[in-house]
Amino acid sequence: MPFYNDLRPQSDYEHRDYALVFPDMTDNEKVRTITNVIRLKQGLEEQVPSRKADENLLVASWNIKEFGHTKQRLYEAYFYIAEIIARFDLVAVQEVKSTLKDLQIIMRILGSDWDYIINDITDGDSGNSERSAYLFNNKRVRLSGLAGEIVLWPDITQGSNIKQLKRTPYITGFKAGWKAFAMINLHLHPGDDADDVAFRKEEIRLLLAALKEKTDGLGTQNLVLCGDFNLYDGKDDPAIDWINQAGYSEVDGLVGKDTNASQTEAYDRLFLKQNQYFQVAMDGGGMGIGDVLNPFDFVFRQDEHREYKNEMIAVYGGSKDLENDAQALESYFLKYWRRNQISDHFPIWFELSTDSSVAFLTEKKTQLGG
Repeated sequence: MPFYNDLRPQSDYEHRDYALVFPDMTDNEKVRTITNVIRLKQGLEEQVPSRKADENLLVASWNIKEFGHTKQRLYEAYFYIAEIIARFDLVAVQEVKSTLKDLQIIMRILGSDWDYIINDITDGDSGNSERSAYLFNNKRVRLSGLAGEIVLWPDITQGSNIKQLKRTPYITGFKAGWKAFAMINLHLHPGDDADDVAFRKEEIRLLLAALKEKTDGLGTQNLVLCGDFNLYDGKDDPAIDWINQAGYSEVDGLVGKDTNASQTEAYDRLFLKQNQYFQVAMDGGGMGIGDVLNPFDFVFRQDEHREYKNEMIAVYGGSKDLENDAQALESYFLKYWRRNQISDHFPIWFELSTDSSVAFLTEKKTQLGG
């Protein structure tokens, strides 16, 4: 559960000095934030399964827009991002920028039950000053010892125009109960024209070839491909087939669901290499449990654009008259401003089953002739 010290009234400080992240937050801002946090918590409770000791792990992936570079985020937006992250146990984050400012703020709000691990930025224009991160609840999951970047080598790239992926994939191992697994955090090449699609397919082909060669040295066969694949429906289908043929299956609850804020494309994906003892938790109908979470159902909602009029005007650099043009104000809120507050991508998640004891014992009993 996140820390809410910043949302206390001033009278609380007469008895104790609480550490603050945003010491100049006004009472009106606090009231609005509390109202929205309560609504968000209720929404998360309805949409995401509960934690079950020794039975499940809630895993998410989220491209958080310009995480560390945007200067538009209000104080309250950090509480909403932290609240969403805190609902899960392990979150792979993409688009963490060269500065760790936003990440450090979120970690302060999340509190001591949370840790993170990051890689370095990929230098050069194509790397876009980005890095990947994993945020995890240290009471629910721990590092296995595996951490590194997947770097391609000459035998793999021979005959290819790509020598390294634009943003270096970050592979990290985790343990939860009996389960040990590794996640590969991806942010693939964007764009939907023919050259972009071809480049992205080649990135996927090379990644799969590298993983095939490296699997025996990773200490686990349980792999999760996650992140912003930038996949376009209909244009990247062959690449998805390659992923499936390599033994990775997409979480059932995410198949065909749009993940961008415009709700037009399924950019963000979760593929697992499942086996008898590493599986997505199933619902009553035998489908893998997972989904897309739309934060704007609960915060910065469509009908709240007037509430943030002054904040938007203060940072607006366009030519529209937001003060007097209600339609322009709403359009800016929906298409730009609220996405800069939270993200232009929605978080995606799945429930991992961590208790395979019955299947394990049954197998051993059979092997013993029982």
